[in-house]
Amino acid sequence: MEFKDFNFNEKVAAGILSAGYVTATPIQAKAIPPVLKGKDVMGLAQTGTGKTAAFALPILDRLMKGERDKVRALVIAPTRELAEQIHQSIQVLGKETGLKSITLYGGVNIKPQIQKLKKGVHIVVACPGRLLDHMGQGSIDLSRLEVLVLDEADQMFDMGFFPDIRRIMKKIPKERQTLLFSATMPKEIRGLANEALIHPETIEVDNSSAAVTVSHALYPVAQHLKTPLLLELLRHTDTESVLVFTRTKHRAKRLGEKLTGAGYRATSLQGNLSQNRRQAALDGFRDGSFQILVATDIAARGIDVSQVSHVINYDMPDTPEAYIHRIGRTGRAARSGDAFTLISGEDKAMAGNIENVLGSPLERRTIEGFDYSAKAPKRNNEFARSPRHQPKRRRPKGGNRPPAAGSGKSSFSAPRRSG
Repeated sequence: MEFKDFNFNEKVAAGILSAGYVTATPIQAKAIPPVLKGKDVMGLAQTGTGKTAAFALPILDRLMKGERDKVRALVIAPTRELAEQIHQSIQVLGKETGLKSITLYGGVNIKPQIQKLKKGVHIVVACPGRLLDHMGQGSIDLSRLEVLVLDEADQMFDMGFFPDIRRIMKKIPKERQTLLFSATMPKEIRGLANEALIHPETIEVDNSSAAVTVSHALYPVAQHLKTPLLLELLRHTDTESVLVFTRTKHRAKRLGEKLTGAGYRATSLQGNLSQNRRQAALDGFRDGSFQILVATDIAARGIDVSQVSHVINYDMPDTPEAYIHRIGRTGRAARSGDAFTLISGEDKAMAGNIENVLGSPLERRTIEGFDYSAKAPKRNNEFARSPRHQPKRRRPKGGNRPPAAGSGKSSFSAPRRSG
């Protein structure tokens, strides 16, 4: 189905043409008609399927009629990065409409956001916490809200935002259109959908399959040889930008350091980073300053980088759904992409589960010339944490002083200073 078949407002159609959109993706083809009719919609689609345009275009079309000085559409997203990406898409698609959108999220000064709200906006893309701050201060008026979008609902649940979302829903008009999008639909998401949506139309895009533009491969390797194999894999592969997933934030940090030490333009994204450093890592990955980004699942939420050529699972994900979500960041917008997974002995069962979900076996590969028989060191310190600083012992007050060196009363001798 082509976008011209939806008969959008001519200024919305101009934005679509300018963005180079011609043929709708499956989620767009299925979701846009009911959204245009004003129905509530529950959409199941993974990242990278085009769902932002599936709700942004009907919203822009709707807002071309009616009041032009109120907040009429609200999109709630789990992360700052995703909020910015949605905002940018709305700006591109709506650049001929005259409609204004802004983002609201924490970690930055609230005053510039308040000033923009005072000047008048039509679409707000917000993270839950900062939106509640504005509502509490009275700096945002949602009394004329017509459309509420809950994007990446499963991620918002994982991040503990459901209480905030319920507080927000109690304070906005009940007469509204509500759209909920999620990559998965556990019972908690269905519970929220039952509260938020009225007689919704459910749109499902084959969520259990990966993009056909992604090529998959498994690289069996012993746990202690993962880093050498990763370096060898990078040397033998023509890559543009690479997203590497690890299981823990500590491992993400250390692996990022090792890749940098090996001469790669690499950085890591993990929970201990400040907002500024996190943004610098993401911006550097997007603009090509960093070729490799190492991240955990939680830290990578909201990343939407269309130029990712390879996703490498340094550690096997915990579920087949997590695998689909990870590799959904490559092979996007009709580009081809590769998903490589390093698997050790304990990962075989999960590899089988992933193959069952994908409906076909995954190719096992080896790298010629790599020494797979190298023995593990007696003590593998590759990802060992740095020793904590030990505070100096205080002498007990009024108690016995430790015996002087050479007195013969000590059970150990003090180490000699070198140099």
